[in-house]
Amino acid sequence: MDIQRSASVARNKKIKRLVIVVLILIAASAVTLGLSRMKPAAPTVDGATLWRDTVKRGSMLVTVRGLGTLVPEEIRLIPSNRDGIVEEKRVKIGDTVQADTILVVLSNPDLLQQVANQELAYQRAIADLANTRAQLETQILNQKSTQASKENQAQQARLQADTDEQLFKEGLGPELNVRKSKTNADSLANEVALEKQRVDTLLRSNQAQITAQEAGLQQLKAVWELGKKQIEQLKVRAGAPGVLQQLNVEFGQRVLPGTVVAKVANPGKLKAELKIAETQVKDIAIGQVAQIDTRNGIIPGRVVRLDPAAINGTVTVDVSLEGELPKGARPDLSVDGTVEISRLENVLYVGRPAYGQQDSTITIFKMTPAGEAVRTQVKLGRSAVNTIQIVEGLNVGDTVILSDMSTWDAVDRVKVTN
Repeated sequence: MDIQRSASVARNKKIKRLVIVVLILIAASAVTLGLSRMKPAAPTVDGATLWRDTVKRGSMLVTVRGLGTLVPEEIRLIPSNRDGIVEEKRVKIGDTVQADTILVVLSNPDLLQQVANQELAYQRAIADLANTRAQLETQILNQKSTQASKENQAQQARLQADTDEQLFKEGLGPELNVRKSKTNADSLANEVALEKQRVDTLLRSNQAQITAQEAGLQQLKAVWELGKKQIEQLKVRAGAPGVLQQLNVEFGQRVLPGTVVAKVANPGKLKAELKIAETQVKDIAIGQVAQIDTRNGIIPGRVVRLDPAAINGTVTVDVSLEGELPKGARPDLSVDGTVEISRLENVLYVGRPAYGQQDSTITIFKMTPAGEAVRTQVKLGRSAVNTIQIVEGLNVGDTVILSDMSTWDAVDRVKVTN
């Protein structure tokens, strides 16, 4: 038969069930809390795709790098000295030219007609001078003829006077004849002196007239010679040896005086124009050593000029080339230049990462012995083309990942597979 249980037994069973339920709830809460505090599994990265480097201590050469081109140190702009219309182009861009090489031929009919008229005026002046010389020489000859006639008359008068004086002394002639003969001889002698003066005066007058006319002739000749030079200037020449870089005119184009027709550069004297980021150019100074890579050889050089203005975030730095130019070096050739800023001794350095600038703080993945890479905060110092100084955050022998890890910005560690 059934035996009735006491009330305490039922109460004990109920309490036991409550205890079990509470224990289960506590266990579930503990498991949930533990799971929530567990770190998620680190993502896996193929190590073959990563660029890694080891932190070292030693001397580091601080450099600044920039792209640029080779440009001539000597560039000659060839202007037109005369106005005219382009009739011929005798060279092409890239041709080697000499000082007397004709680049462009201009035509100017008005100038040709003007110079032709100047030549005619000069030739006419030559003929006029020859005619004047002939006329003046005729006048001189006539005057000398008159002088000779007077001299003959004076000589006869003197002979007559001497004869009359001798007859008077011998008592064969009157004294009056002697006086008349002497007076006539003296008169003719005076006329001879006057004729000589007339000849001398005429010679000086004629010479002055010829000199004035010759001066006018020389002036016309100078104008004509200038005109011929102006015609010759219609042939625009290079003026210096070099390579033609630009030819700025076309057939039929009207060119005014002073218009730049062409540009000629001396290919044997080149310099490098580097474009350096304005954030890095503050450390560059004139005289610093540079290396210019032409992809066919490296040329040593020195900084000679810094552009005072920045354009599109870069500053132009001129580097003079001190070594022999390699084959293929020519104007406008693209080059890669490196300027040596200073040398740091006994510093920590590592390969330059794909991100981060000098004097900044970045996070970088550092390798651990377990094969994981942990995000680490690193303070950077001075930078070079391929290396950068470590100020804080890393030690000698640490291996870091230099590749771009922006894909893993959301995690603090990655597992690197070999």
